[in-house]
Amino acid sequence: MATHLNQNKDPKGADGGGTAHTNYTGQRLGNDHGNIKFGHIHKDAGTTSGVLLETTDSLHHITLDKAGERKGHTISLSPGDTVIKAGEKNTASQTTIQIEAVNGNIVLVASNGKIRMQADDIEMIANGGDGNNGNISLTAVENIFTDSKKFLVTAKNFYKIVTPGYGEIVANSGMTIYASLIRGVTDACAIKDSKVGGQAIQKANNTV
Repeated sequence: MATHLNQNKDPKGADGGGTAHTNYTGQRLGNDHGNIKFGHIHKDAGTTSGVLLETTDSLHHITLDKAGERKGHTISLSPGDTVIKAGEKNTASQTTIQIEAVNGNIVLVASNGKIRMQADDIEMIANGGDGNNGNISLTAVENIFTDSKKFLVTAKNFYKIVTPGYGEIVANSGMTIYASLIRGVTDACAIKDSKVGGQAIQKANNTV
């Protein structure tokens, strides 16, 4: 049976500026297992939910907020696992699950765990091409590991591998290095340049 949920929260509102929401047409349909609420005002008194689906555990709900600080937000909260499974009747070439942010960022956070991506193939594409966008960045406070049969890198204009510490290149079977011009420079020319130059390169790679 539906019941009315006339609500008038703290008049100071969520921000203390008198923006508290009121609702005299709210309804609740539920029992000792769960509820569906229409027009529910959240505890912060600054957001109204158009539809709120919840269990008796307040940490387990889905809300479609319609007014206030989170207007237009859809929030799903679960104290346990969240599983999305689809595509049993699709083919391998079809797009089965699509998540699109028309404007803004997509953020995946595992605060106390790992993020794993597993598939037959994984593609990462950065389409921006204005000179400022179109980048893929990897940052790790410790190590970045790669393990594969082949490691192929193609840079159309320039590539550079830099470390302020020690570097190694190892090929147990053999190594081919080709360039139109190959030049090796050491710190031996730091004080006095060599006959063929090289000091400019040494200084450029030892700037603070």
